[in-house]
Amino acid sequence: MNKLVGKNVLITAGAQGIGESITKHFIASGANVAIHYFSSETIANQLTAEAQKKGQKAIAIAGDLTKEEDANALVEKTVEALGSLDILINNTGSLVARKLLDEMETDFWHKVMDINLTSMLFVTRAASPHLIKNEHSSIVNLASLAGRKGGHPGSLVYSTSKGAVLTFTRALASELGPKGVKVNAVAPGLILGTAFHNTHTTKESAAATTASIPIGRAGNAADVARAVIYLASEYDGFITGATLDINGGVYNM
Repeated sequence: MNKLVGKNVLITAGAQGIGESITKHFIASGANVAIHYFSSETIANQLTAEAQKKGQKAIAIAGDLTKEEDANALVEKTVEALGSLDILINNTGSLVARKLLDEMETDFWHKVMDINLTSMLFVTRAASPHLIKNEHSSIVNLASLAGRKGGHPGSLVYSTSKGAVLTFTRALASELGPKGVKVNAVAPGLILGTAFHNTHTTKESAAATTASIPIGRAGNAADVARAVIYLASEYDGFITGATLDINGGVYNM
């Protein structure tokens, strides 16, 4: 539990849903946090105040990470405020809307890909020179069960982008491993109580999915956050290029 005390962490989309829970868990673990947000300014500022009250460094930074200049600025402001960077959590992502293949506009395809994948490239590329300055650093990417199974109808581009995150993680682990950076991912299944599923999953669909989960319940944001904290803290361990599935046993490989 003490391994994260004083570590400098950047969490993208760190002020809503799963990201908010991840940020809270890092704060509770004694880390300094840079909290990126797109629209959740109030919560980002509340989390910043919570960390600072505990004597930890914290900053909230707005940005559209599909824009390369915003991603670069996010990392620059993080390092300026915290002094260095030890851990990157790539959490930004969205389904945006459900669209079947015959409804798929080219612009929509690129929009979702940019949110879920290109933004991850931009932030990771900007952060990597800072991460490799440390003897041990860690990156955790947020994928999805949809990237394993293909998702429910209407999630074609979302599922494709999240599948790419799994491959991005493995490739990056090979590239950055010799430089001292561990790269892993988590793939959450049905995580209720978040804006994502409140918006895109009907109560009927959630109930049907929950009924198929071996442990008999849906997940929550804290279930994901604890797994992220674990992988992030293994910066000096033997785990890299791995994906931890968080789905109650409904799917495994």
